[in-house]
Amino acid sequence: MRLVLASASPARSRLLSSSGIAHSTMVSGVNEEAATAALGPLATPTDIALALAQAKAQTVAQYMDRNDPRRTYVIGCDSVLDIDGRALGKPVDAADAARRWQAMRGRTGALRTGHTVIDVQGNVWVNAVESTVVRFGTPDDDEVLAYLASGEPMNVAGAFTLDALGAPFIDGIDGNPSNVVGLSLPVLRNLLRQLGVRWTDLWTQATP
Repeated sequence: MRLVLASASPARSRLLSSSGIAHSTMVSGVNEEAATAALGPLATPTDIALALAQAKAQTVAQYMDRNDPRRTYVIGCDSVLDIDGRALGKPVDAADAARRWQAMRGRTGALRTGHTVIDVQGNVWVNAVESTVVRFGTPDDDEVLAYLASGEPMNVAGAFTLDALGAPFIDGIDGNPSNVVGLSLPVLRNLLRQLGVRWTDLWTQATP
């Protein structure tokens, strides 16, 4: 078997590697802004996360060799932070990130991650969206400015992380922690199982 992660996210790749899952990566190049706009103004954060995950997986799957003797599975993911029904992806700039943190402090949001797995040879795909509640802390203005200066918030959905510099500013979560990092390992295990792949069998796979 061969697993291909359709993502540029090092955090997602680390999650798979630390779980013993050998994989390769390929960036989809999907225009997220255009894909989101195509959904229309009534699209929910859940709709957006799933649509972007599907688009990324389908784009990368087109580059896979259907005649490859290895069974190939492409994994697409996308995360958005849902605050009051509004989907927040990566901030546009530092000012945008600052406004978000000013609005998020002391509040609760939901990190919604869309997952799509495509069986390339079988031309079959499965989808799921996982949601995890995030309880934001109350960093003061100086802490927020220092966090923004690190550059980390600019590269992640919702302008925060749970597994790096942003972790001290998160008071807690309700739900799956890997989902907040960008890929729910339990959801991925279940999706692969639907396609006939046992998670523990992947531990014996050689690096692609």
